[in-house]
Amino acid sequence: MSNTGSGPHPSDRSVQARSSTPVLSIVSFVLSAIAVFFIPILFGGAAIVTAAVAMSKNERLGKVALVVAIVATIVGFVLGFMAANAALQG
Repeated sequence: MSNTGSGPHPSDRSVQARSSTPVLSIVSFVLSAIAVFFIPILFGGAAIVTAAVAMSKNERLGKVALVVAIVATIVGFVLGFMAANAALQG
């Protein structure tokens, strides 16, 4: 049985196996949201690293994810400092 004219060979699809969904950027956004409220040094750092990897893979939301990760980490530190300061004073 000949398989001529029935479409691309399955091995040809491996070249086009890249997903258009920005998975690493989305993971970075989730980690950023967590970093605002819980352990910003851990989750914020993970968000920044994940966003940097997303940028290196040319994901369309990579730059935005990196900026959001950095801002969320800083906000998480500020909120943590404010909460600790309020707890010590009151």
